[in-house]
Amino acid sequence: MRKKLFRRYLLSYSFYQIILLFNFPIVSDAQVPLTIYEETNGKHTATYFQVIDFYQRLDELSPKVQMQSMGTTDAGYPLHLVLFSNDGKFDPRRWQSGNKVVILINNGIHPGEPDGIDASMMWVRDLVTGRKRISDSVVLAFIPVYNIGGALNRSAFYRVDQNGPAEFGSRGNGQNLDLNRDFIKADSRNARSFAVIYQYLKPDIFIDNHVSNGADYQHIMTLISSQHNKLGGRLGEFMNKQIEPSIYRMMKERGYDLIPYVNAFGDTPESGWPEFLEGPRYSSGYATLFNSFAFVPETHMLKPYSQRVDATYALMECFERYAAANADTIRQIRKIAQEEQLNRSVFPVQWVLDRSRFTEISFKGFEAGRKPSAVSKLPRLYYDRNKPFDKKIKFYNQYVASVEVTAPRAYIIPQGWWKVIERLQDNGVKMERLQRDTVLEVEALMINENKVSSRAFEGHYLNNSVKVSRKLIKKSFRRGDWLIQTAQPAKRFLVEVLEPEAMDSYFTWNFFDPILSQKEGFSSYVFEDTAEKLLAENPQLKMQLEEKRATDTSFARNAYQQLDFIFKNSPYAEPDHNRYPVFRLLN
Repeated sequence: MRKKLFRRYLLSYSFYQIILLFNFPIVSDAQVPLTIYEETNGKHTATYFQVIDFYQRLDELSPKVQMQSMGTTDAGYPLHLVLFSNDGKFDPRRWQSGNKVVILINNGIHPGEPDGIDASMMWVRDLVTGRKRISDSVVLAFIPVYNIGGALNRSAFYRVDQNGPAEFGSRGNGQNLDLNRDFIKADSRNARSFAVIYQYLKPDIFIDNHVSNGADYQHIMTLISSQHNKLGGRLGEFMNKQIEPSIYRMMKERGYDLIPYVNAFGDTPESGWPEFLEGPRYSSGYATLFNSFAFVPETHMLKPYSQRVDATYALMECFERYAAANADTIRQIRKIAQEEQLNRSVFPVQWVLDRSRFTEISFKGFEAGRKPSAVSKLPRLYYDRNKPFDKKIKFYNQYVASVEVTAPRAYIIPQGWWKVIERLQDNGVKMERLQRDTVLEVEALMINENKVSSRAFEGHYLNNSVKVSRKLIKKSFRRGDWLIQTAQPAKRFLVEVLEPEAMDSYFTWNFFDPILSQKEGFSSYVFEDTAEKLLAENPQLKMQLEEKRATDTSFARNAYQQLDFIFKNSPYAEPDHNRYPVFRLLN
């Protein structure tokens, strides 16, 4: 069977490709590994161990392939990184300083969506054999399986609505986390290791292969691109005006009607949908914090597995060919954007959809209808595949900033918040420790208001709708506390994780929740005498108390609330209660 398939590959070569075989190390018939996907005619996807064995074999066969272990995961197995370079040199620092475009491809973040796992294996194999080629100006990097714990937890019964393969892994990882919500909070070892990989490679283009849920339609492949307004500036304009149209055109030439991710879950798609806004919790949103062009391919779950794998393979090739043709421009525009970011002072941290603006796109769908359910006997939605259509629909792809913050010259974080410090270090943030106890004038933020989600989300009760007040104070810092200058490549990352109003800040993800609970208090019967003395010595406080009693009848009837009001407006008040423990150095 293996020999037959290899002979089929050779017969499909052009004369030029056969010549290439003699210019590079030749891999013999017996040496060529086939994927489980190919051996089973597209019915099965490889297990985690088969994937790793496959890449180890390619590493042994070809000097152009190198597989590295890059940290650990919640499953106890290492997170691997596979590199492919035409010249057989694997030094990311040289790639970054030279003329190479680095493309990082992540697979198996949701192992029940294994299309990218199998497509990447075949692509690297075809590059090793010479059946396919990439430009010398491009380097490929693959995470073969990101969610190893989920991949090990295989079943035929996950993703009940998906059309193949026969069995696959589960969405939850070794902690039952959805790893595509973990890039900022980094509760998993996987995410901590991923951050190290990202800072090691500093990719120009990032691709995270997925499979969609939702409506039925004709398109095999959909695509989430970094939302161009949020990506911002030159990068956002280049993404929206150059990269996306080119990729769509290239896929069309290969027979695929690519369409933006069908983000329509409350209605049928022909009414249009908003572009997916990927916050930094998601892989592509995380990548944009470091000025990478990021994409999430989403094949359509109802299409046969072989069609989905083929489409994923084709799309990855299109990205490589675009990168090769525009290598100098991509690297130059990223360099300019990074320099501009260093000089930027105001950063948007929350976004809202602008429904007054939209783009019309061609959508190939199926007519939707309602019919009695055989289960509930009530009306149910269905799509009639005998009634395909091609319509222009509204794609709402414009977002505007709703909250902006001004970056300080530096942040200061007391050393006790080590969980935050470790995550900043994982992400390549440059920081220094204070060498002596120091008093500095800093801007301190008080958390005046926040709403907490009523249900747990990925192990957290998120803080939302955060309102803060700001005040300059003299603050004593201790030797060993951390000073973080914002004039560094991670500037945008720092703003988005350290400003509490940001959509996926560390405050949003509960890293600073201990400040929200009061640690010091009073005994009412003892504090009564102290409160009486405080009012006698402070007419202003007494007037404030009387005004509140006059306007708040519930407060006027509650003796404890009145004592608490006096306590919180006195020198005895706990200074760190609701005071955000990341301080801003303005000058």
